Amino acid sequence: MRCMPPLMLFDLDNTLVDRNRAFRSWALAFLSQRSLPPADLDWLVTLDCGGYLDRQILMHAACERYGLGDCVEVLLKEYRQTLTGLIELPASHRAALADARAAGWTIGIVSNGATAHQLAKIERTGLADLVDGWVISEEAGYAKPDPRIFRLAARRCGAAGTPDWSADAWMVGDHAPADIVGARVCGLRSVWLDHGRPWPETDYYPTLTAGTLPDAVRLILAATGALVPPRTPGTGQHPAPPYAPLRAPNASEHCFSVNFAGVQRGCTNATSGHRH
Repeated sequence: MRCMPPLMLFDLDNTLVDRNRAFRSWALAFLSQRSLPPADLDWLVTLDCGGYLDRQILMHAACERYGLGDCVEVLLKEYRQTLTGLIELPASHRAALADARAAGWTIGIVSNGATAHQLAKIERTGLADLVDGWVISEEAGYAKPDPRIFRLAARRCGAAGTPDWSADAWMVGDHAPADIVGARVCGLRSVWLDHGRPWPETDYYPTLTAGTLPDAVRLILAATGALVPPRTPGTGQHPAPPYAPLRAPNASEHCFSVNFAGVQRGCTNATSGHRH
C-alpha cells in the first residue's frame, strides 16, 4: 500500500474559481455606477489581461480615460472588496474535489497573487474546508513556476515526506507559463484547462488537456486507476477516504496557510503578487 496519499494541486483563479467572470461583473457595475458607456466593458476586460496587469496601472488608466476624480487607492479598495464578493465556487467543482478526496487524494492550492486577496477568495468560497493546504506567492516569497512553491505546497499538505513525492503528484491550471511549466520543472504531471483555447507553446506540453475542472479531475483519476466510491444513499456524500490526509504544517516555517484545526490562517512574509 502507498505510504503517502497521492497529491492533486490546483491553481485558484480561472481554475477552481472563475475569476474572469467575476471581473466582468465588477467592470459592468463600475461602468453603470458612474454612467459610463456599457460598450467600454471590452476595453476594461482587454486591459485587465486576465488579472495579470498590475491593479494600480488598471485604475490609473481608468481614471485617465474617464476623467475620474476618485483616488486610485479608494478605487483599489472598492475593487478588491467587490471582486472577492463576486467569486464563487461552482457546485460541479465542489463535487469534483469531493470525488478526488473520496478516491484518497490529498488536495492543495498553489496561487500567484496577493495574500489577503487570494486568501479571502479561499475563505469566502469554502475552499478552506475542502483542501488540505495552500500556498500564495506573496506570503511564500516565490511564485509559480518556481519549483519551491510546489514543494512548499506539498509540505503544507503533508505529502512531501519522501524524495520521490512528485511521482504521485499532479498540477491542474489554466496558465501555461506558471502552472504547466512549474509542474514540468518540478517533476509533476499536469492538466491544462484550455477554456476553449489552442495550446500556445511549442517547447513544452501538459500531460493532459481538459475543458473544465471536473473533466481534469476525471482524467487524473482515470489515468491513475483511482476508484471513486459511490455516494452513500440518502446522504449524497462519499464514505470516508481509505486514509486521512496528513495535515501537519512545517513548524520551521513562520506562516501557516493550512487547513488545520487550531493553526492560525495568515502569514507575515510578503513579496509582490501576480494575479489580482
